Amino acid sequence: MSAPLRILGIETSCDETAASVVLREKDGSGRILGDVVLSQLEEHSAYGGVVPEIAARAHVEALDTLIEEALLRAGVKLADIDAIAATSGPGLIGGLIVGLMTGKAIARATGKPLYAVNHLEGHALTARLTDGLTFPYLMLLVSGGHTQLILVKGVGDYERWGTTIDDALGEAFDKTAKLLGLPYPGGPAVERMARTGDPKRFDFPRPLVGDARLDFSFSGLKTAVRQAAQSLEPVTEQDIADICASFQRAISRTLKDRVGRGLKRFKAEFAAVEKPALVVAGGVAANQELRATLQDLCDQNGFRFVAPPLQLCTDNAAMIAWAGAERLAAGLAADGLDVAPRSRWPLDNNAQALIGSGKRGAKA
Repeated sequence: MSAPLRILGIETSCDETAASVVLREKDGSGRILGDVVLSQLEEHSAYGGVVPEIAARAHVEALDTLIEEALLRAGVKLADIDAIAATSGPGLIGGLIVGLMTGKAIARATGKPLYAVNHLEGHALTARLTDGLTFPYLMLLVSGGHTQLILVKGVGDYERWGTTIDDALGEAFDKTAKLLGLPYPGGPAVERMARTGDPKRFDFPRPLVGDARLDFSFSGLKTAVRQAAQSLEPVTEQDIADICASFQRAISRTLKDRVGRGLKRFKAEFAAVEKPALVVAGGVAANQELRATLQDLCDQNGFRFVAPPLQLCTDNAAMIAWAGAERLAAGLAADGLDVAPRSRWPLDNNAQALIGSGKRGAKA
């Protein structure tokens, strides 16, 4: 499409309720006109993780108000919107139902097209909104529910090169934090403790390092952390800091090997791409040590390292709105009002299912 597009995005796949209005210009560039995210952290922190029923109820209570606020910040009305984009999966089914049903209602009332967006596609295309990347490029998705290395070839065209065969990276952070008595969410807590720890005190395993395939595994590393903590009981604060630092170091070394092999494969298969790029997305992308590791890896291999702003790495509606805009601009068909939410929805439908992939109730 040649005209500018204004898309309303809705995101309710886990424990953030979000609404956003995004503008896609005729030249393919974009900007966020209005963006609102309401975290449910306080509601879930007492349970050490997300409680699906609480999350769904919170979405119901907040979503209408957030949509109104996003429109107000954008300075537009529903009549000015060209399409509605709502996360349809993967994620917690209760939350997905709330967001998708709201999107359907708005689409029906306004006569605007509806795009049921794969949450992972939102992550995959965000770098085109923030950095204007052209296809193809490589994406490392690291979150509570997914750890995947994905080739992004075009809108709606994705090839999974690697995935976790057990725990996702964010899940490993959260479980490690819980084991050590650190607060939820676990990722930031582990990172904070690691700053004062000795990363060489514990020689934790680096799963699948040296393996020719590009998959990931973190279950064994998590087990090693538990065994180290049990051997020291009662653990001191310094013990915890050292375990966190050593755990984080093992992950950095693992990612360096796994992603490094992916960069070499990309160069071999796309030698004509002059400025190849690696995009990192997902909540774990906020970890500064992991970012530094990936930046160094890209520098060594001649890749551009793209990490969207932190607020666009975690769950947000701007990426959902942008994915809807990209699909509309590409001429892809809108979804009917009978489209159903999916708790599991792989981005690459041709990829072989592996143990642990597409876990229910996990954050994307």
